[in-house]
Amino acid sequence: MSRLETRFAELKQQGRAALVTFVTAGDPDYATSLAILKGLPAAGADVIELGMPFTDPMADGPAIQLANLRALAGKQNMIKTLQMVREFRAQDQTTPLVLMGYFNPIHHYGVPRFIEDALAAGVDGLIVVDLPPEHNEDLCDPAQAAGIDFIRLTTPTTDDARLPVVLNNSSGFVYYVSVAGVTGAGSATLEHVEQAVARLKRHTDLPVCVGFGIRTPGQAAAIARLADGVVVGSALIDQIASAKSGEDATQGVLGLCREISAGVRGARG
Repeated sequence: MSRLETRFAELKQQGRAALVTFVTAGDPDYATSLAILKGLPAAGADVIELGMPFTDPMADGPAIQLANLRALAGKQNMIKTLQMVREFRAQDQTTPLVLMGYFNPIHHYGVPRFIEDALAAGVDGLIVVDLPPEHNEDLCDPAQAAGIDFIRLTTPTTDDARLPVVLNNSSGFVYYVSVAGVTGAGSATLEHVEQAVARLKRHTDLPVCVGFGIRTPGQAAAIARLADGVVVGSALIDQIASAKSGEDATQGVLGLCREISAGVRGARG
């Protein structure tokens, strides 16, 4: 079993949802970003999404766009991002880690080289937001053949005709984007989320994780009662943006992660 399969199976046995956290690699600088990454599991993160910085993150809102700019200003690149994964894996062999971002940096790095290096570093899955199923042969198929899960995004506008196409060859979990729009924007009603999760469950046996607009322990707890996982990103990145120092950023992110984790863990109690 992969780390993702193992983690979701463990949480199902425990009767609770996963807390999936997103941070951008190299934000606000390499050392601080690595300290945050290493601290997330102890702060309650069950799965970690690590953003691959890119100059044009068009599906992301202002918070994550600025995180990308801060990381790129600090000379973060794919080589450093994979190095960060290796350093994380040196102390943590169990927490699933997913790289999230856009195809351009992977294409620039070279797909075969990227898959080989990502696997060696300890990457468990990929979320590539601008690579539709029609381009599975470009990355999805070779990544899965190598043992790296390929996680799909679904949205409120993904209809029943399109869903099987989107979910074809997906693995790890399904990421349901609960709001049509960019990251950090608004939040969906619980009734909408409940209906959407039920619809996805009719099409796939994979765990369903819900993200976009989840910022507080209360919001996370409410989603955790309905889905297999809760994704939190912009709220954590806001802690970095407002921090006065690297230490402040680390404590801010990990502190909020602990609060949201408590909400998720208490949701079904």
